[in-house]
Amino acid sequence: MKKNTMKKLLAASLSLSLALSLAACSGGSSSSAQDPAGSGEAAPADGGYKIAVVRQLDHASMNEIRDAIFAELDAKAAELSLTISYEDFNGNNDTSTLSQIGAQILADQYDAIIPIGTLAAQQMVSVAEESQTPVIYGTVSYPEVANLTGIDYVTGTSDALNVELLLDMMLAADPDIQTVGLLYSTSEVNSAPAIEEAKAYLDEKGVSYLEKTGTTSDEIIAAVNSMLGQVDAVFTPTDNAVQATELAIAPILAEAGIPHYAGADSFVRNGAFATCGVNYTNLGTQTADLALEVLQTGEFPEYVTVSGDIITVNTDTASTLGLDYSLFQDMGSQVVEVQTTQD
Repeated sequence: MKKNTMKKLLAASLSLSLALSLAACSGGSSSSAQDPAGSGEAAPADGGYKIAVVRQLDHASMNEIRDAIFAELDAKAAELSLTISYEDFNGNNDTSTLSQIGAQILADQYDAIIPIGTLAAQQMVSVAEESQTPVIYGTVSYPEVANLTGIDYVTGTSDALNVELLLDMMLAADPDIQTVGLLYSTSEVNSAPAIEEAKAYLDEKGVSYLEKTGTTSDEIIAAVNSMLGQVDAVFTPTDNAVQATELAIAPILAEAGIPHYAGADSFVRNGAFATCGVNYTNLGTQTADLALEVLQTGEFPEYVTVSGDIITVNTDTASTLGLDYSLFQDMGSQVVEVQTTQD
């Protein structure tokens, strides 16, 4: 059940230890993988590594992370004279498909699994439990909530959203906001904590909110239409179900004069107004580095939090809304301008 298979072989040799500077998340702990040789390091089989990358679904942000992982594996292989083979699997957002992919990966004896997305991570951790195959997940916003912490053979990267900063952007652009729409899917594990943070912050600011949810594209579109005339802006966390529908809902919101603030730049490239979050190319690069660190040393930091204060604005949507976003210049590390694309 794999799709878009990619495999690339690079020149072979043994590697020296990686020089990586990855900080574990605040309060995190480290645990070591079992090393039968007792050397403290995991030696590459036949002079190299075989890595499986499992995307939860075909999705703009996940594809960007995958591409960055592959690029970094290529770069490290050349730099360290390593042989690295890798393959791309697409789970189609289906637990049964992901389980079958996991079984195939174990049968094919991959050295490590890099799942992209929370559901993919949970499924790969489950299938790898008996073999203890290293799992290094990418883009899980809340690893504790997803029950991905405290496991000896698991680590990864987190893209936890800075909810307060994103809402500050919303309130700065329109200080007269009365009601914020909270749009998300109840099927997304990552959405609930961010939505609770948003409610608490809006309560502090004395701003009311209206929750609307959906699990399918049709339900999300219906939820958006039901918000029209009731909200002044919409907030969505890093929710895959909503992102997959963004191209359909962005014109509805923009034409109604409602800015959509969302949890990732993939939303904005598909028409949402603005985000403040992680650069997913950087996250993919750090995930690949972490995977190689694990394979080289056998050490598993709890997880690595990738900072996200890059503001991305869709200039097409800003023009439709008639909003001046120049005030964002002083709120993040940088402001990136994009236009609506179909990816």
